[in-house]
Amino acid sequence: MFMSIIAMALMTSCKAPVSPDQLSVNPNPLKVVGNKVNAEITGTFPAKKFAKKGVLVVTPVLKFDGQEVLGEPITYVGQKAKENGIVVNYAEGGTYSQNFSADYVPAMDNCELYLRFNATLRNKVIEIPDLKVADGLIATAKLADAKSIKPRVAADKFQRIIQEIQEADIKFLIQRSDLRNSETKSQAVKDLQAAIKEANDNEKKAINKLEVAGYASPEGGMDLNTKLANARQTNAQKFLANQLKKNKVKAEIASDVTAEDWDGFQAAMEESNIQDKELVLNVLRMYNDPEERESQIKNLSAVYKNIADEILPALRRSRLVLTTDLIGKSDEEIVALFNNDPAQLSVEEILYAATLIEDKKAVYTKATELYPDDYRCWNNLGLVEFEAGNVAEARRAYTKALELNANDADVNYNAALAALADNDLEKAELYLGKAAGTEGDLANAQGTFYTMQGDYDKAKSAYGQSVSNNAALQQILNEDYAGARKTLDAIANPDAKTAYLKAVVGARTNDVEAVYANLKEAVKCNKLKEKAQKDIEFAKFAEDETFLAIVK
Repeated sequence: MFMSIIAMALMTSCKAPVSPDQLSVNPNPLKVVGNKVNAEITGTFPAKKFAKKGVLVVTPVLKFDGQEVLGEPITYVGQKAKENGIVVNYAEGGTYSQNFSADYVPAMDNCELYLRFNATLRNKVIEIPDLKVADGLIATAKLADAKSIKPRVAADKFQRIIQEIQEADIKFLIQRSDLRNSETKSQAVKDLQAAIKEANDNEKKAINKLEVAGYASPEGGMDLNTKLANARQTNAQKFLANQLKKNKVKAEIASDVTAEDWDGFQAAMEESNIQDKELVLNVLRMYNDPEERESQIKNLSAVYKNIADEILPALRRSRLVLTTDLIGKSDEEIVALFNNDPAQLSVEEILYAATLIEDKKAVYTKATELYPDDYRCWNNLGLVEFEAGNVAEARRAYTKALELNANDADVNYNAALAALADNDLEKAELYLGKAAGTEGDLANAQGTFYTMQGDYDKAKSAYGQSVSNNAALQQILNEDYAGARKTLDAIANPDAKTAYLKAVVGARTNDVEAVYANLKEAVKCNKLKEKAQKDIEFAKFAEDETFLAIVK
């Protein structure tokens, strides 16, 4: 064991020709888990080898790209040494155990782990060279990529055609169907006629439907009420037809008749302040037969007089209903206004404009200027910045959106993606906690969060049946290579990273053809080509001519 040789060096004051296979490093090669590079190094001090007055300080050193990261040193001392440290019994020997941990940075992808020794015996320094104990780092976990997850746009509510409904009632006396001037000349009827004319004359409006409905209150016999409702509908329709002719409006009039308006009666009762109205409403709930209902209500003599005075008169009516289509701006008009006078656009129109104009950043930037209090403008600006790779700008926009609507699920989902892309796991966790209900790919986002955190079991649970590069990466990290192949094969729009992950699966399962075939696709992305050249996943192929030809 290497510790035996070092212990002898302490006794003989000579250099130690040690080799890496004389100790254990776990894992070896090193691995990135979460954002950490951790290793456990163990060995044994043999009996009767560690000098009784010797002192040995061991420091792990990660070397990469001309840099060094030092771990926490541990001091071992012989049983008669005066210095403080872990005592190694001369007769029995002892064990060596040391942990190393460092925050990952990309430059570590090509690293080596060494042990550095500071050995002294009787105040004499013993020269021992750094010992390499692990060669390389598997950084495959860092392929987890929030930037590949699609953020959610906050939709506009623009409608080309908006329907407006206007109503007017013509009321009748009890058991009468003749029109009274006081009713046909009421303000509501006049307003309806004016709206009909405007819809007819205005090119931005159109009459969608015009209807006259006749009603009778739910009192008296069904035959009488049916005749009354029909007569009221007929007379009101004739009146309206004459008005249309007078105003030169051409429109079809639809008709409807309700002989006994129990729905209207119930609605009026619910809104009334009539004492004991709950008794009447209970009757309506208990009985469906119209005659039984009327009989039971009339038995409530103390209440019925108020009903006859306050409720029934309003139900003896004909209702005139106009449905108007308000025709909005055309696509061409919206684009022209955005280019020339965007202030003339409503917030819904300018958000819709982003679906028509290629420069979406310009649209959403202008939207935030004109409508700074609408969170959707900021959310969508953040989305554009995120998709362009401007994560810092995206986070600023999402922060503003959350100031305006802190609990919106989609904005929190988007903010979580940006935080993940920035490796800000603390904020990402906060946002994901408020993203329930988003229509975004929350399973992918949560799984990616747990993968980046290094909790692969939770990542597996979060991904569920998700089909994505990130989900396949989690399966690779959990050594579920069959599952990873299945997921990667099911991706609808595979990209260079899909191919790279397939190559990794091939390398781990000794499928040489899969390695080469997929690397040829993956290296079309220059970043992945550079990664493949040094990736320890492909260490066994590093000297192979075919591999070198692919990644050169």
